[in-house]
Amino acid sequence: MRTPAAPDPARFRVLVVEDDDTIGRHLESGLLGNGYAPAWSRTGAGALAEAARSPYDVLLLDLGLPDMDGLDVARTLRARFPDLLIIILTARTDDIDVIAGLDAGADDYLVKPFSLTVLLARLRAHLRRRAIAAPPQEPIRLGDLVVDVTARRCTLHDHEVALRPKEFELLAVLARHTGEAVSRESLMAEVWDENWFGSTKTLDVTMAGLRRRLTDAVARPYRVPRITTLRGHGYRLEQG
Repeated sequence: MRTPAAPDPARFRVLVVEDDDTIGRHLESGLLGNGYAPAWSRTGAGALAEAARSPYDVLLLDLGLPDMDGLDVARTLRARFPDLLIIILTARTDDIDVIAGLDAGADDYLVKPFSLTVLLARLRAHLRRRAIAAPPQEPIRLGDLVVDVTARRCTLHDHEVALRPKEFELLAVLARHTGEAVSRESLMAEVWDENWFGSTKTLDVTMAGLRRRLTDAVARPYRVPRITTLRGHGYRLEQG
């Protein structure tokens, strides 16, 4: 697999949304010291106003804000800026909280306390994935489902299925290997990063979201591929 070049931090503007002064200052100075262009907001309302004034590439979002739920901030900014990289910073560790964050539009999450080194590695991993320029590809047709990787569109019988960015990328990898067993390690490498480290819970939550959106889209007897779990290995996409 080709390893893309490391992204240039100076290209990316990062909006930090964190009400804790110590954590906020640490993140702001750490990002600045590593070449990023950070801005820091202590409230959800302030973050929404700042994002409206100026474009950002990355949102580092604390969920426990003093004026509003961080999930509402994530939903609002995801709707306004589909390409915004959203990483949630949270002290909440229950699966339901992680699922809620990813469902709100986040690409990833970090559980507090975390080191700046880990955060910077996650940022590089996500931004490196986004920097890859893929050549145009023919749409993949699986029954009534069409996965158009070049246009980043998923349609079911000509009706678009709204997928989160990582849900689409996960489906695209499985679709390219229809009928084949794809390991968890391969999925993490292709959808997130080949140098990924830490928990793979993100994969499980993203897979659950992908399955749910495909199931919800099947209101009629369309032919939709089935995602089979291969315990101890990974997943396989099978023709519907």
